[in-house]
Amino acid sequence: MSHATEGFPLDAPMHGSLLPAAAPRESTSHVIAEALRAAIVDGTLAPGAPLRQDAIARHFSVSAIPVREALRQLESEGWARAAVHKGATVAPLSADEAREIYEIRSALESLALGLAIPNHSAATLREAAELCRAAELEADPSLYVARNAAFHMSLYAPAGRPQLEDMIELLHRRGERYLRLKFGLPSYKGESDTEHAALLDAVERRDIAAAQSLVVSHLLGTGELLHRFLTERAREEAALAHQPKPRGRRPRVTTGS
Repeated sequence: MSHATEGFPLDAPMHGSLLPAAAPRESTSHVIAEALRAAIVDGTLAPGAPLRQDAIARHFSVSAIPVREALRQLESEGWARAAVHKGATVAPLSADEAREIYEIRSALESLALGLAIPNHSAATLREAAELCRAAELEADPSLYVARNAAFHMSLYAPAGRPQLEDMIELLHRRGERYLRLKFGLPSYKGESDTEHAALLDAVERRDIAAAQSLVVSHLLGTGELLHRFLTERAREEAALAHQPKPRGRRPRVTTGS
């Protein structure tokens, strides 16, 4: 990525627009937001990286208006931060935020499960089982995030509570970067798959109490794991930053004969 100094990394010079010429503004801003979100998730845009409107607009060959809308959306979801006279930057990873996201998810998803389980049918259970298996087999981190969310949402869809579903989906989006960290720890990915299978089994048995207990334990455990991981990483980075830099060997001074 060669243009990081422009505030948005570009793979190569652009030739024409990346977006459909007739795309309405809302669709354009959505595409830009999704692209920025993907770049943040895969690490192309690191925490603290500037998100300059002019650079992003040039990259997508659009005006500043849909870019502003995309950045506003990312800020509302916790992906970006805006400061007066400084513009937007990629939001930093926060141990406390990660834990809180999963604490809130545990409460909302437990509620959604209790409402959904009596309404599950053979068809919805079959779909949930297929999504659970797809998440277990997924090896690509970015795709795993999407498959994980799809499995969870399939468990709650029969609740018929669209506002509750929207709130849960928003928290899933805010937690995508953090879930990717967990995926990077293979043993914990395996534990998640096992927990998903147990949760699905409880839903299939229509055991509301067991399913709610399992989803709360699963989500709170993930939140605590991420909090611990990020706290330890921040401590290590702080220790490295305070280490004295090794002094280079002083150049030899030679005199002419």
